[in-house]
Amino acid sequence: MTAARLLRHETILAILTVLALIVLANLSDKFFTAENLLNQGRLMSEVGLVALAMTFVIVTGGIDLSVGSILGMTAILLGVFWQNVGLPLPLAMVAALLCGTLAGLGNGLIITRFKVPPLIATLATLALYRGLAEGISQARSVRGYPEWFFYFGQGELLGVPFQLWLLGLLTTIAGVILGLTTFGRATYAVGANETAARFSGIRVDATKLWIYTAAGFLAGLAAVIFVSRVTTTRSDMGTGLELDVITGVVLGGTSIFGGKGTIVGTALGLILIQALKNGLALSGVKGDGTIVVIGVVLIAAILAGALFDRNRGG
Repeated sequence: MTAARLLRHETILAILTVLALIVLANLSDKFFTAENLLNQGRLMSEVGLVALAMTFVIVTGGIDLSVGSILGMTAILLGVFWQNVGLPLPLAMVAALLCGTLAGLGNGLIITRFKVPPLIATLATLALYRGLAEGISQARSVRGYPEWFFYFGQGELLGVPFQLWLLGLLTTIAGVILGLTTFGRATYAVGANETAARFSGIRVDATKLWIYTAAGFLAGLAAVIFVSRVTTTRSDMGTGLELDVITGVVLGGTSIFGGKGTIVGTALGLILIQALKNGLALSGVKGDGTIVVIGVVLIAAILAGALFDRNRGG
């Protein structure tokens, strides 16, 4: 029954996405070009990487508001490890990724060991990690990265941006884990009823810990891609990223109450949002108008999914 409802929401979202693409293609002849679509995929990749982990987080009934700050902190640490500490850039990348992963682990420990609600815990770490980023950077940016480093954010493999290959690979892995493995079933069980999951022998705290740690890792990975794409490091990187990520995940049908959601839905939600942003901009719609349209689409998709769920349940 739950799987059918999820597929129903994804079907609605897929139809909305196709309709939006058709309308946007008619509004601007620059929209449906290979160059533009690939570029939009490149721009969507950082949000997409973080959204994969956020899907797991929200399926458990949690939330992670700190992912944007983790991205910013990881970006700054990458520059500091390379330029100030003197680590070779590959080692600096690994060290920065490790710090992002540890930041996610810190979120998980606060939530599981000290029983702090995820909203409160990650709201606090949002401020903490952003403060660390700004304190470490001292408002200075890091530039001058070697040419090979830009491949991760600007390079192409077989004509497709490198980060799109990476996003596609990780999306496939995340989809398989959430939909076909014991860990995925445990994730759904935790979100549906945490108490029942504990009585069923599921290691609830360990499941959450792995998920929040993965969120930190993917935010760190997104930071490396982001720095490579824009060629510089700033402490304000990732500001507001968590809102874009959560919007895409919720639009994709993942319930904020937990127990429901798919990676396919998240991917469709992100594609629809990015298409609307780009297509409306090419059509001459100002930023405020784009935000309104995205808000209307989000509300419409949620209401349509809720209506079908109600009718199916009744």
